[in-house]
Amino acid sequence: MAPSQDIKDFLDKGPDYLPSVSVDCVIFGFHEQQLKVLLLEFKKTKAHALPGGFVFKNESTAEAAKRILRERTGVKDIYLEQFYTFGEPHRGNWDVHKSTMSSHGFELEKEHWLLQRFITIGYYALVDFSKVKPAPDIFSDVGDWYDVHEVPPLILDHNQIVEKALETLRLNLDHKLVGFNLLSETFTMNELQSLYETVLDKKLLRANFQRKMLSLGILERVKKKFTGKAHKPPFVYRFNAEASDKQHS
Repeated sequence: MAPSQDIKDFLDKGPDYLPSVSVDCVIFGFHEQQLKVLLLEFKKTKAHALPGGFVFKNESTAEAAKRILRERTGVKDIYLEQFYTFGEPHRGNWDVHKSTMSSHGFELEKEHWLLQRFITIGYYALVDFSKVKPAPDIFSDVGDWYDVHEVPPLILDHNQIVEKALETLRLNLDHKLVGFNLLSETFTMNELQSLYETVLDKKLLRANFQRKMLSLGILERVKKKFTGKAHKPPFVYRFNAEASDKQHS
């Protein structure tokens, strides 16, 4: 199907969507001691944006977010959490939609459903960076990862959405232990501390951090990680979700 037909089909779906409600997803990944966020770049205007979309009338907002994430990352089992609703009267300059559609040859009338005020529901997702294969949508080129400290100017209020998601992630590191969703199945204590320091953007005392993590009773020691070097290899751990659930029940 030609791109222009794909876009026409999208515009024609307006009546199928829940009016004035959208979903925007902040997808976090952890790689090489960097906390990264997945962004899309529009084909014609080269504007950057978060992966997002609209909610069909027959699905929940969570289902819409899962659908969007599956389409953009290729991963089904993703930690996903709703963190904030953005509903300011003038959330952003909706001319971005007009210019995007115009760049594809579609001129929208002022009353078009895409140009109305939208309340967007923010979800953040935590993914294993190595398992994600970013995919484009009909408007964007292949998505790319950006360090959270180097996020470019985004459309509408998407920079604010990223900042709020990061703020919530930091609050939930200890409260909900969400950081483990950013790691591989097994990890060393140093890798876990590196994750915490990266997300919190501050250094932590090694002995205090290790004592704190072990005292939680949610880490299961797996085996030693042999490096072939003479020094003692570090222990390898995995997150025991069952033990964590019992502590929080």
